[in-house]
Amino acid sequence: MGRELPTLEPTLVLQGKGYREVLKREMDAGKIPLSLGKKCPVECSFCYELDHSYRETNDPPKTTQDDWEFILNYINAKPTDPLQYWCLGGNEYMEWTDLFLHPRAMEWVEDFLRHTDKNIQFFTVGFVHVPKIHQLAEQYPGRINFELSVITLSPYRQQLMPHAPSVRHLMKVLDGPAVSSANFYAFGEQTMSRDAREIAKINQHCVLWMGCLTPVGGITEATAGIMRRGRKFLAGEAERIYDAGVPNLSTIHTEAYVTAFLNRKRIASAFDALKLEKKDTVVMARSVAKVLNMHRKNRARFLSVPNATLGGDSDCTVLLTFDDIRQRLTGEKRLHIPKCVMESGRGPNMDIRGVTLEEFTNKTGVKVKVLHKIDTTFANARLYRNGTLKNFVEDYVRNPWSAEYEALPLSA
Repeated sequence: MGRELPTLEPTLVLQGKGYREVLKREMDAGKIPLSLGKKCPVECSFCYELDHSYRETNDPPKTTQDDWEFILNYINAKPTDPLQYWCLGGNEYMEWTDLFLHPRAMEWVEDFLRHTDKNIQFFTVGFVHVPKIHQLAEQYPGRINFELSVITLSPYRQQLMPHAPSVRHLMKVLDGPAVSSANFYAFGEQTMSRDAREIAKINQHCVLWMGCLTPVGGITEATAGIMRRGRKFLAGEAERIYDAGVPNLSTIHTEAYVTAFLNRKRIASAFDALKLEKKDTVVMARSVAKVLNMHRKNRARFLSVPNATLGGDSDCTVLLTFDDIRQRLTGEKRLHIPKCVMESGRGPNMDIRGVTLEEFTNKTGVKVKVLHKIDTTFANARLYRNGTLKNFVEDYVRNPWSAEYEALPLSA
């Protein structure tokens, strides 16, 4: 049990400031911060925004035409990066909502494409106008990245997302050039695999983004149970899709410990490059500790840290907070902490809560050496590089070593 230490306080940046300060901060991070002016009415039971109390937010009122013109002018003043996609919706200082429920969302998406030379990215459970969305995709080829949150076409859909669009409407959205990728998940036998076959019949060009949903804090036990059920069936579902040979590019993004195994060689080589000594204490999520205990045991002291702030089953180094680390301290005087822990959208050297590295070191008295090579660029590359269906089936599901790895406990 960690020793008692002073509470770490996040840096608050919105106090006493108007809502346009929120808009600016989101736009400076590449977001298009429309607002519904209320909580998301879709009320998906698995939503990761059910509990966002760990971070400072200040949701703007419902976006007006005057607000939109301010947003458009502010973004237009930014230099254009042809590889950048501006994301519709703020999610750092605002609560994430499905913005296509805003009555002018489709109109403003068209405005953005017409009046800027920038690309746009958006996520929605399907509240888009058909055929307008397909017309825009044809009119502005290559400028729209539309990630459709299918989630599931199975009977679980009503329980998980009772206010989402109908399956019939989703199929109309999929039947055309607009959708870049469709994300959906395993919840049992013949859920994800059936969805893959049905979607591929209609659209062979969109990426199939699949896997299982990970429960975090705020999600009810009933919903968490459904999400965890998907984990048990994921391997079989993936094999069914793999054997069916669907023509779409197919990805699997599963829980962190599987991602860590698929990247085990790169994780080990990155660890070796750090040239740590046995006495050095290194902070990491439990999934990374599991890999290193298998391949680099006793090469350093691994401080395995649960994602206590997010709660649930989350297990990712990028999402660790300084308070998570504080709770795991047992007298350590010096720590090696990956740079990715302090590269959140909150600001320089801040975790996802807004606590700074300086606050952590001052309050705990622990000296920190930042592992700059283990940054978010490195972490994101690991997430996507081996995230194909083929890699998951061939290098995990059908790899005899994975059974040995599965049998290892997650570090406490």
